[in-house]
Amino acid sequence: MNRKYGLLALDMDGTLLRDDQTISEETVKWIKEAVRQGVHVCLSTGRAFKNAYPYAQQLELTTPMVTVNGSEVWRAPYDLYRRALLDVKLVRQMHDLAVETGSWFWAYTVEQVYNKNTWDEHIDIESNEWLKFGYHTEDDEIRHHILMSLQNMGGLEITNSSPHNLEINPLGVNKAVGIGQVCELLGLEMSQVVACGDSLNDLAVIQAAGLGVAMGNAQQTVKDEADIVVAGNNDDGIVEVIRDYILRGE
Repeated sequence: MNRKYGLLALDMDGTLLRDDQTISEETVKWIKEAVRQGVHVCLSTGRAFKNAYPYAQQLELTTPMVTVNGSEVWRAPYDLYRRALLDVKLVRQMHDLAVETGSWFWAYTVEQVYNKNTWDEHIDIESNEWLKFGYHTEDDEIRHHILMSLQNMGGLEITNSSPHNLEINPLGVNKAVGIGQVCELLGLEMSQVVACGDSLNDLAVIQAAGLGVAMGNAQQTVKDEADIVVAGNNDDGIVEVIRDYILRGE
């Protein structure tokens, strides 16, 4: 049959995954049923490929994936389609800002993830390929200072994956662009996409998709911009999306 929606784009943390980092049996069952009925299911996450792929394996997905908030798009597992890198000068400035504010931080290279505890003075910023930088602080004033400083740097796409963090990708790189490229690979339009998420790094794709879905646990801005709000990540909200909006038609 000709379905209105052909691609389900799933954020992982706070959306597909419960708070204990597992996928419920019911959600697994419905995702596999959607795939059986010809729906493409695409993981669309801020995680690195190696931290997302085990879940794709669990779900038996061989379709494209969007990782690191769109900095990497995969045609299929281990088959890289496109990668966008941060300017190393900006990485150095972002690290300096993290040190100045004393904030927890992390940084993704193509090879690995560094954080405040594993970063040392021997890391050669110039010789690495950087995908994403992030900060976490529960101090609203410090986080605001970091945000203002990042905006002044320019050339950066700034989102979050929780109310207390900031996630930084190259300007113009986000999940909406990533899912747009997945659509090109699959011969679909963005109007045929259902995109689910809970945080600001999901906002662009939720706005661009044919059906934008906010989880019940989503940040209020995401709920305000979504077409529908479903149950939370611990209560099988994704089952609701597949059962009531994709497989049922309207």
